[in-house]
Amino acid sequence: MELKNKIGVDIFSGAGGLSLGAENSGIRISLAIEKDVAASKTFLKNHHNVKMICDDIKTVDPLKYVEKNPFIVFGGPPCQGFSTSNTKTRNSKNPNNSLFSEFVRFVKELEPDWFLFENVEGIKNFNGGNTVKIIKELFRAIGYKTSEMVLYASDYGVPQNRNRFIMVGNRLNINFEFPEKLNYKVNVHDAISDLPDLENGASYNSLPYKLPENAISSYAKKMRNGSVEACQNIVSKNKDYVLERYKHIKQGQNWKAIPAQMMSNYSNVNNCHSGIYKRLDPTAPSVVISNYRKNMLIHPSQNRGLSVREAARLQSFPDTFEFEGTLMQIQQQIGNAVPPLLAEAIFKKILKY
Repeated sequence: MELKNKIGVDIFSGAGGLSLGAENSGIRISLAIEKDVAASKTFLKNHHNVKMICDDIKTVDPLKYVEKNPFIVFGGPPCQGFSTSNTKTRNSKNPNNSLFSEFVRFVKELEPDWFLFENVEGIKNFNGGNTVKIIKELFRAIGYKTSEMVLYASDYGVPQNRNRFIMVGNRLNINFEFPEKLNYKVNVHDAISDLPDLENGASYNSLPYKLPENAISSYAKKMRNGSVEACQNIVSKNKDYVLERYKHIKQGQNWKAIPAQMMSNYSNVNNCHSGIYKRLDPTAPSVVISNYRKNMLIHPSQNRGLSVREAARLQSFPDTFEFEGTLMQIQQQIGNAVPPLLAEAIFKKILKY
């Protein structure tokens, strides 16, 4: 397949999960836009020869940087307003909710053959379902036929139960169908069991892998991607009382396994989200890797939080992918990202048309 003209533009790029999936499918990224400084530095470190604009997208004229009619424009506008986990700001006046109009503007001005719009599943029911209807109508008005679906990352080789709303559009009058699910799922053990043992608060830039390549899963081999050591083995330092709580939680359990007297600093434990103090089950895909420090996701067999590299693995970032910024910034970048393997599956299906 001739892909030399398959140019992609990534807006609201974050660290670059969508771009990595696009590049792995054969698309060349020419332009990326990301307002967050740390995330834009991560993007540039891992995506070479891409023009990165670190600025508010509302100020950017895309035709200054890329010729009209690229192959695809893609991205996921900030989704805090649409997320079901953020009920305080989930309303139509949240400024983040208007950023999808910037996405529409880029598509209108650049006239790509295709676009891929990504968001949280909650957008589907937001405003009584009218938000998605409005988005579809806006794209139809500028000549794009759309298909949308909620995809589960674990159906596409990602060791994580992460669901994302995906809308794919084209101006070629093609009835796009989403990629078929794989007939297997990758579990947490297969994803991270070869990574080094660590202690609470560990910070090692590089450590040897715990297992040789002939003793690891095909997924772990794919993630090593030529790396000789595991990098960014960094773990948040939790307080002693938090570690004591960890000891009471078995694989697959959450905060409910902690004795009540140890949770006395919570005014109402019944308000705790089910994902708080969750010890990962090694025999299944991970729960969602979002703000995994705040949620205190626990390693399956060690009494500590997840390392940067472990969280990146569970998102399907290869070990060669390095993140820039403070630990909290890195954790946020990983949590916000679209899993590259999920993105790759969608882009490969688009390229088949």
